[in-house]
Amino acid sequence: MNDRVTPPAIHALPDGEAELAVVVRLPWEDVARLGQEAGRLAAQMQRPVTLDEAVSHRLRSARSAAHAKPAGEQPAAAAMPSVSASVSSLPSRPPAEQARQAIERINGSA
Repeated sequence: MNDRVTPPAIHALPDGEAELAVVVRLPWEDVARLGQEAGRLAAQMQRPVTLDEAVSHRLRSARSAAHAKPAGEQPAAAAMPSVSASVSSLPSRPPAEQARQAIERINGSA
């Protein structure tokens, strides 16, 4: 294990949900996709949306869709598409170039 990893903190929220703080390492393309998801959600909700909120919304939506399936179909974990699975394969580029292009996509300047 990595020495930098600390145990996740779990907090009970007043609305009956729980908050789990984790650190996730993602490729820049996945970060760009999350930014696009946050932009779509912000337009729908008519207010700014954080990446955290976009991820939470995506997970809730996938969980709700998985629970609505009849018994015998794929389990929720298999039904929940990963961010990586939704990112198209791109040719290998240096990390600095990947970061620059991902930031441009998030900012809408690409």
